[in-house]
Amino acid sequence: MTSEGGRRGQLAATGLRAGWTTGACATAGACAAFEALATGAFPDPVTVILPAGHTPAFALTREALGEGWAMAAITKDSGDDPDVTHEAVVEVQVRPGPLGSGISFRAGPGVGTVTLPGLPLAVGEPAINPSPRRMISENLSSTAARLGVAVGDVEIEIGINRGADIARHTLNPRLGIIGGLSVLGTTGVVVPYSCSAWIDSIRSGIDVARAAGQGHVAACTGSTSERVVKELHGLPEVALIDMGDFAGAVLKHLRRHPVARLTLCGGFAKLSKLAAGHLDLHSGRSRVNPEQLAQLAEAAGGPSELGVLIRASGTALGALQAAADVGFPLGDVVAGAARDVALGILQAAPVVVDVVCIDRAGGIVGRT
Repeated sequence: MTSEGGRRGQLAATGLRAGWTTGACATAGACAAFEALATGAFPDPVTVILPAGHTPAFALTREALGEGWAMAAITKDSGDDPDVTHEAVVEVQVRPGPLGSGISFRAGPGVGTVTLPGLPLAVGEPAINPSPRRMISENLSSTAARLGVAVGDVEIEIGINRGADIARHTLNPRLGIIGGLSVLGTTGVVVPYSCSAWIDSIRSGIDVARAAGQGHVAACTGSTSERVVKELHGLPEVALIDMGDFAGAVLKHLRRHPVARLTLCGGFAKLSKLAAGHLDLHSGRSRVNPEQLAQLAEAAGGPSELGVLIRASGTALGALQAAADVGFPLGDVVAGAARDVALGILQAAPVVVDVVCIDRAGGIVGRT
């Protein structure tokens, strides 16, 4: 795959190579197939215009032309982002649609179907998000104008090779997207390590829970914390939000789209970072601060020697053990501080918040 010179395959700020979304790849495949259907020849590479003005050129992985249909496939390049869809083949077939249908979309093999309300697509629709649909429609119009033809009524079928298998490693099944992947991408560009797909899934998970009438959702840092919350509150899977390290994404979305109650559940170390005001809990982007833990313990009335021990511990686990040795509930103190930070981000949103801190085995070591 090649792209415009302005990109040069690099993000200047990070030195990491950017990539292209499934939506951008589907747009390229749709334009190539549409042109072949109109002219009998495939452009290769095929250039498209993305919303931010990028003009990448995509090489075709394969193509086929038959009576009344054309197919073009693009291999997705996610750049330096650890994306599960990297090197997936996005296959787009274009054919005439029913009279008066305009541009319509179908899910091919490996693209999922929406089965739950709350997403920006109706139940029963192929999981091709609004932004890629708009990207495809606008580029088809440009292609048609360049060729001197009308877009007319066309059916766009998008498939992703091995999409059903890849989707098992995403949050799609929990969001009610069944049978494959979603075709995503607001800008068409994958920014390495922006984790935009995960953050979008967090927002979608909250929206699906709200649409299902769930007044209580739990945002968890992993599978162990999900198990703990299920045992504590008996919540259904639709109410469980896999927030990973992105506490800020959960809280900011709930600020705009509140539910009655939020439970935050995670490991003591991660929630101690939230207690310190960090909204990204990843080890590479925030650190446990023993000094801050010591100050929390002292402010909560802990014995004077505990602060010394916590500062010397160097780790969250060491701090927790030091507190346990003197019978001080450091986990409860951290849970309370994390709750205060969460309420500050939520501002005046009518959300009741409780926090549960656990150890690595899933034992509860602190609660508000």
